[in-house]
Amino acid sequence: MKTDKSNVWWLTLGAGALLAARAVYRNLTAYNFSGKTVLITGGSRGLGLVMARQLAKEGARLVLCARDANELEDARMELAGKGAEVLVIKCDVTNQQQVNDTITNVQNEFGPIDVLINNAGIIHAGPVTEMTVQEFDEAIQTHYWGPVYTTLAVLPVMKARGEGRILNIASIGGKISVPHLVPYSASKFALVGLSEGLREELAKYNITVTTATPGLIRTGSPGHAIVKGQHKKEYALFKIMDSSPLSSMSAEATAAKILDALRHGDAHVTTTVPAKLGALLHGIAPSLTNNMLGLINRALPNEGGIGKERASGHASESPLSQSALTERTDKAAQRNNE
Repeated sequence: MKTDKSNVWWLTLGAGALLAARAVYRNLTAYNFSGKTVLITGGSRGLGLVMARQLAKEGARLVLCARDANELEDARMELAGKGAEVLVIKCDVTNQQQVNDTITNVQNEFGPIDVLINNAGIIHAGPVTEMTVQEFDEAIQTHYWGPVYTTLAVLPVMKARGEGRILNIASIGGKISVPHLVPYSASKFALVGLSEGLREELAKYNITVTTATPGLIRTGSPGHAIVKGQHKKEYALFKIMDSSPLSSMSAEATAAKILDALRHGDAHVTTTVPAKLGALLHGIAPSLTNNMLGLINRALPNEGGIGKERASGHASESPLSQSALTERTDKAAQRNNE
């Protein structure tokens, strides 16, 4: 009996020592963002802006690109007002020429890009039968071709310098396809595949690629979603899920967790308990997971409403989507330039 207790004690001690050594190693090898030039696509609002705030506190030199010049200027004024060194450039990441011009401008004004964060995104919500080729094309252009264009543009300089970091913001929807978000999920699956392949091939050049697959994030972004079918019901459900602390995580906590993974060069990072459990279940029993999601789909709004027409989230508000159930999302929208 004493021998058994002694073995358990030594195993516990050994495990504790390994964990402590790992923590020390991670701290010693952590990437220092101070003085580094960080390009964030979709950086004018939402998660991109929250990451920019956190990186600014660490002394990073920020470059934000997005399609809306007014939003970019609002972000620039906020960050610069707090002492950050920041450059903003209007750029549509789905346009390769604009991306190449942006990278050239950054390199001329700020120097080489040390860190690339592919964060720009778009969401289409509604039954797949109400989607058209346009929604699938917009999603794949934004979530796949955008990161392809930016990555190919920064690679030559990163490779020549023998270092670089790339963070691709995918989604748990890139591991588990979510009903009523099929264009979004399909394009995020493509991004996950791209990101994992890049990590494998670019490691020999000391370029580290991290894939983020977060769950729902309270950034305040639902208002910018494109909603189809019974758009008010779709939007209310989406916004309620986005606002609930049981199913989502704050933008600040998400940004900190994702940036920590980037700092330590982790291959993957997933946030929120539901997302982690979903990924685990899908890995163990994919058929069961798909069947369960199929049952959930039966409870979601049916076809009809505006059908294949498109409405923004802001144009889909209803008493339910503006109730106490969505208060956290509305407050996040005010904080995060949404």
